[in-house]
Amino acid sequence: MNKTQKPFSKTNLIARSALQLVAALRREQVSPHELLDALEKQISLVDGVINALPTLCFERARKHADTLMQKPPSQRGLLCGLPVAIKDLNQVAGVIISMGSPIFKGRVASNSDYMVEQIEKQGGIIYAISNSPEFGAGGNTFNDVYGTTRNPKDLAMTVAGSSGGAAAALSSGSAWLAQGSDHAGSLRSPAGYCGIVGMRPSIGRVAKGPSVLPYESMGVNGPMARDVEDVALFLDAMSEEDPRDPFSLPKPKIDFLTTTQMRKRPLKVAFSPDLGITPVDPEIASICEQAAIKFKGMGAQVDFVSPDFTGVHSSYQTLRAHTFAMSLGGLYKNNPSSFKADIVENIERGLNLTAADIAQAEITRGVLRGRMAVFFEEYDLLLCPTSIVPPFPVEQRYVDSCNGVEFSNYIDWLAIVYAITLVSLPALSLPCGLTASGMPVGLQMISGHRGDAELLSYALSLQDELGIDKHSL
Repeated sequence: MNKTQKPFSKTNLIARSALQLVAALRREQVSPHELLDALEKQISLVDGVINALPTLCFERARKHADTLMQKPPSQRGLLCGLPVAIKDLNQVAGVIISMGSPIFKGRVASNSDYMVEQIEKQGGIIYAISNSPEFGAGGNTFNDVYGTTRNPKDLAMTVAGSSGGAAAALSSGSAWLAQGSDHAGSLRSPAGYCGIVGMRPSIGRVAKGPSVLPYESMGVNGPMARDVEDVALFLDAMSEEDPRDPFSLPKPKIDFLTTTQMRKRPLKVAFSPDLGITPVDPEIASICEQAAIKFKGMGAQVDFVSPDFTGVHSSYQTLRAHTFAMSLGGLYKNNPSSFKADIVENIERGLNLTAADIAQAEITRGVLRGRMAVFFEEYDLLLCPTSIVPPFPVEQRYVDSCNGVEFSNYIDWLAIVYAITLVSLPALSLPCGLTASGMPVGLQMISGHRGDAELLSYALSLQDELGIDKHSL
């Protein structure tokens, strides 16, 4: 070790931040193999009951580590050998990827997704696949292949979905970085329920594919971690322009981590407990409001106001069903009895849509996007709860009511997150407090068009202000 370097303790590696570990890897104060050993031990201690990481690939990971360590640290990429967990919807060459479906049980991927290629290019070492509901559909993480994922904060409670395994792994110390994906809040909701940070980046920020629907514009991949700086680091590692993805964006001139650490403060913030579209549990609304008001002490104006989301429910659910029909309709036709009811409902609705239905949904989406553009001309941030209720019992498939309002299907309770999906804006779930029963509450933070860097910077400022212990396990 260089005499100018600070000593690095290898005790309790699990509780370290990804940023700290990457710095230690770069200085060769710790090796990728030591980190993999620490993770393997932690998984053996906790995952038997949590079931966050049902597929492990440590042999593949150690081979990758061996190859990586043949290079000098400066050539090992941004992550420099840090282990990373990947969701069971994304292909990792040589690893079983089932998508939570009995149809694909035991299927080994022949190639990796573009995003996985990029993460490995940047020195991320993939060691595990995180649990997901079947084809990522559902607000609770369970499937007939691997079973149910439980919340590390209370094993009787859900982690939400569909990136539930990723969030639970982070919360239980069996991951430092975990990739998630997000359509109807699939990344943000689990982050909120598990007390970690999850970011839905702008479309194209993380390359997606290969896909039979390369122009699908609501589902994205994104970073999950225990704190905002680690999320920024991971987003930097995930981001790279890829000509194979028609929406792919170039890297920013200043990396996300650097901008995040500037700790910019917004001047004008909007807070809404419900976005005007959904009931919300009063305790959740109150905790999120108290977090939002923290920006006043940081010099910002905080207004209780929301954009107009009229039409969001029908537009989102129509386009979601259309996507399901396009992506899974053929598979469903050949395997009609192999899909769970929630997916069948979406596929069949999609197959029965008319051209007029789809046209109206797209028109409404365009109107909503226009309203958001005007809104963010005035405000730097929009804040609201990540989830409308606290974590619910793990045996419950989804939230069927809130504040006396009954929901007609499994997706209705997720309106507060899918509204942001529909208008294609970056959003992040930040831990902002605990319920009276001790369960985490997430604050959803939303920025304007391609405002990923500013969003992360504002989130770090608020994280500091809230003073939440980011790495307590």
